[in-house]
Parts: sequence; C-alpha cells; structure tokens
Amino acid sequence: MPEPVGVRQAQAKRTRDGVLAAAAAVFVEQGVQAPVRDIAERAGVGVGTLYRNFPTRADLVTAVYRHQIDTCAALAPRLLAESGSPFTALTSWADAFVEFLVTKHGLGAALGSGDPGLENLHTLMLDTLVPACATLLDACAAAGELEPGITAYTLMRAIGNLSITGPDYGRDEVARMVAALLAGCRGGA
Repeated sequence: MPEPVGVRQAQAKRTRDGVLAAAAAVFVEQGVQAPVRDIAERAGVGVGTLYRNFPTRADLVTAVYRHQIDTCAALAPRLLAESGSPFTALTSWADAFVEFLVTKHGLGAALGSGDPGLENLHTLMLDTLVPACATLLDACAAAGELEPGITAYTLMRAIGNLSITGPDYGRDEVARMVAALLAGCRGGA
C-alpha cells in the first residue's frame, strides 16, 4: 500500500533539509567544489537522490546559500526582541553574519566562475541582509546606542572586509576586529 501524500512530502522535505545541512557542513570543510559524493554520503543519501533534489552544483550552492541568508536575516528581529539593548542585538547579529561569511570557503571563486546559476547570489544577500541589518541600526540609533549616519551596507562591507581570513588571520582575529569596529561605531553614543 503506497504511503499517503503527506508522509511522502514530509520525507522529501527531511531528505532535502538533510542534504542542505550536509552540503553546508561539507562546504565549510572542503569548499563549494567539494565532491558531490562526499555531500551525499554525509546526508545519508545516494548521489542520485542528491541530483534529483539539486540537478546542478549551482542549484545546491544556491539553495544552501539562500537558506543561510534567510536564517541570518530572520535572526535580526528575534535578537531585537530577546536582547537587553539594540546594540547587544546588533553585536550578536554581527557575530552571526561573520560566521556566515567565514564559512563561505570557496564561494568567492564560485561567484566569479561565470556560472549563470550563481550570478544572483550576491544580490540575494544584499536584498535580504541589508534590510535586516538596517532594522538593527535604526533601533540602535533610536536608543542612542550608535553614532548616527552609519548605513547597513557600509557596516556590512566593513564587516565583510574584516572577515577575509588567511594563514595569519583567522576567526579569533576577525571577532576581535569586528568587536573593535562596532565599539567604534558607538563613538560617543
């Protein structure tokens, strides 16, 4: 007897979510050019299942990236509601944004690869994350916790530039520099 449609849909969603989580983890470890078989193995599915859900590497990279962008954006209002101050919320969000950026090992090369399936990722990030950051900055400014005139795009670019890791500059250094940047944004506020 075939499974009811709802059960199949739930299983398909679990499979897709499992592949996305596995791909995100493998991308952090190996970069976005990691072998598809490594992602499938981590997800506990066959390569055919992976390709059935994501026919091309660009489809998989885009889905992982979109999921992580949406998660980061959704964090902003939650942090504002849960934090003791807007600046605390901004600081926590900046930490999550840094984590998002430093785990994109190899994505820069993929974005510059000319693959038409990846060309909209940067725009997607800006269209989704700039408004989330702006909400936090507006709340900070309204509470007098931040120097006026700091724009979300400028702050995110600065954080992005500070988040480029290398052999002598890792996550710990990034965290210290972003904390210093945010402290400077407070100025006399």
